[in-house]
Amino acid sequence: MDFLALSHKRVVVFGVANRKSVAYAIAKTLEENGALVEYVVRSEKRREELGKLLSGRTIHCCDVEHPEQIDSLAQQLAKNAQPISGVVHSIAFADYSDGIKPFHETTRKQFLQAIDISCFSLIAICNALKPLLAEDASVVTISISTTRMASESYGFMAPVKAALDSSLAFLAKSFSRFSRVRFNAVGAGLLKTSASAGIPGYVDAYLFAEKAIPRGEGLTTQEAANTAIFLLSPRSSGIQAQTVIVDAGMSTNYFDRQIIERVAGQ
Repeated sequence: MDFLALSHKRVVVFGVANRKSVAYAIAKTLEENGALVEYVVRSEKRREELGKLLSGRTIHCCDVEHPEQIDSLAQQLAKNAQPISGVVHSIAFADYSDGIKPFHETTRKQFLQAIDISCFSLIAICNALKPLLAEDASVVTISISTTRMASESYGFMAPVKAALDSSLAFLAKSFSRFSRVRFNAVGAGLLKTSASAGIPGYVDAYLFAEKAIPRGEGLTTQEAANTAIFLLSPRSSGIQAQTVIVDAGMSTNYFDRQIIERVAGQ
């Protein structure tokens, strides 16, 4: 039984970097459920790097910092007459080349670049692909479990993700004038990915998360991916403009007795 009703549905996945990335876990699970996946990566170099991992798949290149490349991608995707039933936006970037600094020292260039790549790209992609989307398509982006906690290890990206989360409501409203397209996000807790490992201080935060999560184990990339799969499927048709938190209960357990005793004993 095709419970998720994803078989033969066309889904475009942005942001596969390697086999550890959330986008790859989503795409792999989509394929396992019979979906027809097309991949979009940032550059020709990345396409070459993924050649073996994604052998036989359709891979497009698009650097979302360049509007003309988004338009060109839409033209390429339009060559396939089948409507796009799902879009996965797993794109984020922040320039931490100078390390993590106090938030008030964030530069204009850093912040605007992060907003452009990590947030505005969703709006631009949806606008460009609008004529290609199925009437009831589902768009899913990857966000974070909370944008209100001032985690220093995440730098200035939390406010950027807050803008991404807010965009869901406005995209849902504007698209509702002519379609039933849905826009939702997976608000994932700390994940062990190659991209996150490059953030200064992130590994220590992940180790803390493993202790704070009630089950004593960190959130897996596949768990975040599974939620995205559900949001992409018609089974989630009643969910619109939401960020679904997937943190394995970490947000309920900050005052865990063992953590408190460990700190108090220092």
